[in-house]
Amino acid sequence: MEFTKSLIKGKLIKRYKRFFIDIRLNNEIVTAHCPNTGSMKGLLDEGNKVFISKNNDPKRKLKYTLEIIKVKKNLVGVNTHFANKVAYHGLSNNLIRELKNNDDIKPEVYFNKKTRFDFLIKKNKQKIFVEVKNVTLFRNEKTAEFPDAVTSRGSKHLSTLIDAIKKNYKAYLLFLVQIEGVENFKIARDIDDKYYDNYLLAKEAGVNFLAYRCKINSKEIKIEKKIKIID
Repeated sequence: MEFTKSLIKGKLIKRYKRFFIDIRLNNEIVTAHCPNTGSMKGLLDEGNKVFISKNNDPKRKLKYTLEIIKVKKNLVGVNTHFANKVAYHGLSNNLIRELKNNDDIKPEVYFNKKTRFDFLIKKNKQKIFVEVKNVTLFRNEKTAEFPDAVTSRGSKHLSTLIDAIKKNYKAYLLFLVQIEGVENFKIARDIDDKYYDNYLLAKEAGVNFLAYRCKINSKEIKIEKKIKIID
């Protein structure tokens, strides 16, 4: 996924009211939209370098949007609205080796009245549901983690993926790791032990778990390589 315009460098001041973040651009302070409802644990230290986009649409109250934060030496993609776009690009361009050469890819398909998954793939007459989780947490420089806060919605998705398997779908959960440089992924059990328990149940039931790291720069974000899931 390519950014349509060049990103602007700045420095983080603070995030507040979840969707607002103050950023210093040279001698100016601007308020940008923060397109991430998560806790963004470990990312929000004052002075971190950030990259923001600008939109001149007169209908928009906030002209700027936060896209990337640099933490230590790692660039982190924080715009959760882009996660499915990056995943779709990866699926369409055979960047995810377990899900290559698909016959059809449909985004946002309902499994039942209450739950829809990010993608329904058809391949050799097999129907495959794929759910995508955006990953931005890392507490050491080599290992990404999910979730960064308690996620009842995430646990619900795991349970519903199990239900999909019972109805003869294949099921995948893709942890899209938008963090440069990490080599491993794990479930943050200490943050949400219920999600960890549901992860183990889903794994035993046949849900396939994948973790793929992204290549990130100020021009594009795209899937780069598979990384190891560790328990």
